[in-house]
Amino acid sequence: MDAKIAKVAVVTGAGSGIGRAVALALQGDGYNVALAGRRAAELEATKAMARAGGGEMLVDVTDVSDPLSVKSLFQATVQAFGRVDVLFNNAGIFAPPSYIEDMPVATWRQMVDVNLSGVIYCCQEAIRVMKRQAPKGGRIINNGSISAMTPRPLSSAYTTTKHAITGLTKSIALEGRGHNIACGQIDIGNATTAMTEPMAKGQGALQADGSKKVEPRMDVAHVASAVLYMANLPLDTNVLSMTIKATEMPFEGRG
Repeated sequence: MDAKIAKVAVVTGAGSGIGRAVALALQGDGYNVALAGRRAAELEATKAMARAGGGEMLVDVTDVSDPLSVKSLFQATVQAFGRVDVLFNNAGIFAPPSYIEDMPVATWRQMVDVNLSGVIYCCQEAIRVMKRQAPKGGRIINNGSISAMTPRPLSSAYTTTKHAITGLTKSIALEGRGHNIACGQIDIGNATTAMTEPMAKGQGALQADGSKKVEPRMDVAHVASAVLYMANLPLDTNVLSMTIKATEMPFEGRG
């Protein structure tokens, strides 16, 4: 691509936490970024943090569990910026801890709708754009989780969806061959976001032995730097899987 043409990224869950940090890192590096999420005010807050001299930002209120909403997101992005070079699939939700037999059906369906189906819908639309645009191709980066490798206790729905993302990532990486489409996954452990705040204070997080323990966290800026590194690789090179975590969090040997 002509170096004068800004690359374009779509970031889901861009209104807070990891999504916000990654969107700002991409924008600061010159990407035009479509900010997708369910909360308009939070997306606007992310946009207000844009760095001078960086790319443009587009706010699009999107429900990733709705394929029509996802389609509208990508149509708006292409209309505004002309193409899609990077998709960061970040939107996701947790469920309250629960034994699998006590998990409500509605909880299971919501987790699958957002954490898995939402990623698939975004990948479908991104790939359609990437295959037809010129120059052809692009990169998809899926936010997995360390739970994609080892579960936390009482998290069957979340863990199942994140294991599924690993399979999806590998499938898209395979299907992308011949189309200049790369797909990789970043698995994150304990970044400093509002979602992980309870781990760092009070009784902490539930451990495999039934105890609770305060867990160390890492600056979310390191996650943003890692995603930016993945995004900026040439399309003939791919990070299929990366794990980034707080060094002393209880993960290795968990359980």
